Amino acid sequence: MVVFWRECRANAKSTAKNDARNLQLQVQTKLSVSIFTGKKLEGKGGTRISVALIDANTRDVITSDPESSVKLDIVVLEGDFNKEDEDNWAQEEFEKYMVKERQGKAPLLTGNLQVTLKGGVGELGELIFTDNSSWTRSKKFRIGLKVAPDFCKNTRIREGKTNAFRVKEHRGECRSFIVLYRL
Repeated sequence: MVVFWRECRANAKSTAKNDARNLQLQVQTKLSVSIFTGKKLEGKGGTRISVALIDANTRDVITSDPESSVKLDIVVLEGDFNKEDEDNWAQEEFEKYMVKERQGKAPLLTGNLQVTLKGGVGELGELIFTDNSSWTRSKKFRIGLKVAPDFCKNTRIREGKTNAFRVKEHRGECRSFIVLYRL
């Protein structure tokens, strides 16, 4: 197996510049507070989920630096990872909140589990939850985004996260409709 290591620094001058930068992935789409297993994950109103690489100090999107075209891994996080207003965490803390599928179950999240940024922005592809969130301590999940291994090894890009949401069994979707219809 051949692994290509990608350096995110263009030259020695950009090295000093990158060390002083505060780069962060930011999910720009709000998700519904509850979704169903087996359904495509979408933003509110059926919109696609977009992510941007930003300078956390200026809130500007990084559009042209080497970091603007990194590959990202999509993971599932516990819903109680960090407060909504708190955006400073260590990589180890982020990884501690990653959720894996339950033993003997299918992968928790299926679909396109990577996205490549172009000009500092990207859209998540098809993602589908196969299990509900009722078995987790917070009863909710978040989608997390982190730089894929072998990309930007010398540049810290803080991970991104969505708002917290519940994942319910798709069987409950029909019952919700029936209850609403009776009202």
